[in-house]
Amino acid sequence: MIEELLPAEVASVARRIDGEPGELFPEEVVHLDKAIESRRREFAAGRACAREALAKLGLPPVPILRGEKREPLWPQGIVGSITHCGGYCAAAVAHSARFVTLGIDAEADEPLPEGVLRLVATDEDRAYLSEAPTGVHWDRLLFSAKESVYKAWFPLTGRWLGFEEASIRFDPAAGTFRAQLGVAPIELPDRMISGFDGRFLIRDAMLLTAIGLIR
Repeated sequence: MIEELLPAEVASVARRIDGEPGELFPEEVVHLDKAIESRRREFAAGRACAREALAKLGLPPVPILRGEKREPLWPQGIVGSITHCGGYCAAAVAHSARFVTLGIDAEADEPLPEGVLRLVATDEDRAYLSEAPTGVHWDRLLFSAKESVYKAWFPLTGRWLGFEEASIRFDPAAGTFRAQLGVAPIELPDRMISGFDGRFLIRDAMLLTAIGLIR
């Protein structure tokens, strides 16, 4: 499903985490020294999806290590993002010559746990949610959109972005959202980035969000 949210030049792979999730490189196994079995399976499935996606771009299988903030470290010239949730995982990759950054996220189509929304939503978010159409778990979709924002933000800055530092406005009819950053814009050689545009999809008991920033 994730491919429906991303431009055609982005290679993506999604799968359910069942059966054998896939083999890991020895360099990747190091990251799982104290991880529980479910976390090991998620990690392995995410890496398997990522390698399949890289293969679509013509790249050979390589270890996808983890940075200091647990972010995936992609091969030279590649941008990408991985997500996993409740037995579902997906990865999206693209050439950095074409895309500035990618961010994807998957969540269960259900409300956030009690008390979480107040930690996630800005005043602007809460004002929107109070008037949003019924029939959608907007609180969880908001969380997912902000996860995608962070995954798109971090590779460009190397810095943490709190939930309160981005506000989201959804367009339900178009299946899109706009994330406005509440911090200083990201300075790139050719532009300033003060926010991200993304898309969302609700299907098969899943909420999916994605950002693909084209150069």
